[in-house]
Amino acid sequence: MELTGETNNTQVVEVERVLPGGVGLAHAEGMTVFVSLAAPGDVLRVSIDRIQGTVAFASILEIVKPGPERIEPPCPYFGRCGGCDFQQLTYQAQLDMKVEIIRDCLQRIAKVDSPPEISITRSASEWRYRARANWQVDSAEGLLGYFEARSNLVCDVDYCAVLAPELQETMENVRRALVREPDRPIRSIDVAVGDEGVSVDPPIAGFNTDTLKRTIGTETYYFNAETFFQVNLELLPPLIAAAIADNQGKTAVDLYSGVGLFTLPLARRFEHVTAVEAYPLATTFARLNLDHAGVENVTVATLSVVEWLKHYRSFEPPDFLLLDPPRAGCESIVVNGLISLRPLRIAYVSCDPATLARDLKKLIAGGYRLDSVAAFDMFPQTHHVETLAHLSYQKTSSLL
Repeated sequence: MELTGETNNTQVVEVERVLPGGVGLAHAEGMTVFVSLAAPGDVLRVSIDRIQGTVAFASILEIVKPGPERIEPPCPYFGRCGGCDFQQLTYQAQLDMKVEIIRDCLQRIAKVDSPPEISITRSASEWRYRARANWQVDSAEGLLGYFEARSNLVCDVDYCAVLAPELQETMENVRRALVREPDRPIRSIDVAVGDEGVSVDPPIAGFNTDTLKRTIGTETYYFNAETFFQVNLELLPPLIAAAIADNQGKTAVDLYSGVGLFTLPLARRFEHVTAVEAYPLATTFARLNLDHAGVENVTVATLSVVEWLKHYRSFEPPDFLLLDPPRAGCESIVVNGLISLRPLRIAYVSCDPATLARDLKKLIAGGYRLDSVAAFDMFPQTHHVETLAHLSYQKTSSLL
């Protein structure tokens, strides 16, 4: 079948497994069918929403027979809100599938035939773990929540089951304020919670974009709602410990360093650390965090990683380089720059297994060996997963 466009066809399919991106994989009439919100083993009556070549994109009309790992999603917005797409699965199934998603990406994209064993650290809390969020606003309709799945329409949400309690209370206050100020031109709101207090950007409902303090392990970090900070705070100590591992020495580099989550502990282990971050407000907080900790062996560069790589000069490669790029991963020029920089060891922290695998393929071709891979379930109830890869330099390559 070689069709494109919209269709109203229905099919009964059996879901084989869950793919990267969180969709179920099935086959029908010679076509590959991607089914949203499916569980392995599900027998489903689906609506074929769109066909592209021999690939169909489908949504569930009826669960004819549930798979063994399917449960009833507890959230009334599940299926319409685009925030969570794994609530239909037991938590153990979520963890197992995230490991399989990472393994699939390593084999299919990075071309690693025999990936290292992948351990996954589970979240201490399956619900109410999110310490930061981005809410969408439709002032004309009086809506506050998240985008609907595959849409720019706002799903109005009274209660979010994955929000930290302080942010759930903030959401309720913000909703009331929006009702009182229907003409205020707000499209989205960023929120974060610290050890004490909440930061909201833009200010509303009596909340301001205040500086927050958060203690992670033995380190203290300052930040606000305008700057990035991880959402699942309970998993940060094991993530940081695993990322730095037993590395120590003369020089370390922290790329996409943000407010210094990894920079501070790196400074305790290396004689000198260079932290590189493009967002000026984040580097302002990074310097504040370093000053508060009494750390003086760090150079903070307010530059894009591309620009920093252009200007970096050293006679010796760094002992250790850690990078935590955005979901899109690294630009090709950055990966090539890392290979030219030739750090002895690399720790790559990623929230997207597919872009991680893409970049790992280039690093391996450039002379690096993939030593270990570990996963951290930062985002329960979603298909997203934080992945940590350790690499070591093995040989010179002329491939790039």
